Amino acid sequence: MEGTIKRNWEYICNRNKEKSDILGDKNVDPKCEDSENKFDFSVMSYNILSQDLLEDNSHLYRHCRRPVLHWSFRFPNILKEIKHFDADVLCLQEVQEDHYGTEIRPSLESLGYHCEYKMRTGRKPDGCAICFKHSKFSLLSVNPVEFYRPDIPLLDRDNIGLVLLLQPKIPCASTSSICVANTHLLYNPRRGDIKLTQLAMLLAEISSVAHQKDGSFCPVVMCGDFNSVPGSPLYSFIKEGKLNYEGLAIGKVSGQEQSSRGQRILSMPIWPPNLGISQSCVYEVQQVSKVEKTDGDVTQAQLGETDVLVTAEKVSSHLQHHFSLSSVYSHYFPDTGIPEVTTCHSRSAITVDYIFYSSEKEVTAEQPGAETSLIGGLKLLGRLSLLTEQDLWTVNGLPNENNSSDHLPLLAKFRLEL
Repeated sequence: MEGTIKRNWEYICNRNKEKSDILGDKNVDPKCEDSENKFDFSVMSYNILSQDLLEDNSHLYRHCRRPVLHWSFRFPNILKEIKHFDADVLCLQEVQEDHYGTEIRPSLESLGYHCEYKMRTGRKPDGCAICFKHSKFSLLSVNPVEFYRPDIPLLDRDNIGLVLLLQPKIPCASTSSICVANTHLLYNPRRGDIKLTQLAMLLAEISSVAHQKDGSFCPVVMCGDFNSVPGSPLYSFIKEGKLNYEGLAIGKVSGQEQSSRGQRILSMPIWPPNLGISQSCVYEVQQVSKVEKTDGDVTQAQLGETDVLVTAEKVSSHLQHHFSLSSVYSHYFPDTGIPEVTTCHSRSAITVDYIFYSSEKEVTAEQPGAETSLIGGLKLLGRLSLLTEQDLWTVNGLPNENNSSDHLPLLAKFRLEL
């Protein structure tokens, strides 16, 4: 039987990175236990590998022994991992619909999770699920996002997203809600235009869901398989909040394609105006023409031909979003510079899976000598360490006897200051 690879728990609090064996250790670094007004919660993001997709792409798993590829072997292993890490929120990708209904959802519900699921459009057999512990959260809203748009030729792919608004279960009336998003963007390395547009659609939905009455946003956790590598333009856009895509080759957006020979350049704008999403990745405001007030209600019939004006936006090659997002992982081992990987099969071993989160912002008052304070966001307390490609090939890559997907689960623990 193949051996197991130890993954360690890395503590991040106060910039102190201390490691201890994650197995059997659910505690946080004592240095982090210094706040009474807090809500701590953990999030797992995991592409569990749809069985239908595995069988449709069997050439990627030629290195595997056949028995480890059977769903009857894989699902108990996946469930064992989920039970072991016991995350408060699960963001799962490649969740096959028939398996979800008969096995995955019932099993997770028996573990105390409430489950929400969005299947991909068209004839695709899988989708994304977000599951959360009843004991930790209440559900405020469920917001599925379909990236397929029959009226827009660019958006002819069946990928989806799912956005939940959750309320922490703690005796504090003013507690902020938390927005959790999950997605699986298009794989095709040559179609960065579609990937960026899908991301913009997800960010627009997150902006709508996370928007609070005072104009700010509640904390956001955005998980998924983004089919883009660290440092790529798409990844940098998520982290930096801006992207100038002028002259950028479509195949370079996700960083998966090595050659740019013969590649088309991203059009300007990338997506058409009728998508209804601005270059700031928010839904564009629609303004109905003003009508004089009457004593009664104004009906559509009284309005007649109504002018719907989409806010005009100057076309440029600059995209932006309004979140301050950080990645849970650093993507390279600090001592060696060797890349971390989240997926490994016969063709490649790279990072495409991420947990992004609203990081705390340091704000200094304008008055001289004023103190710096933190506003909004989440504090990252710890993360489950990732592995190198070499580590994974010592256990015959993925999937194997103990790891039953071609992706590794990502796991992070956060603190919401109350």
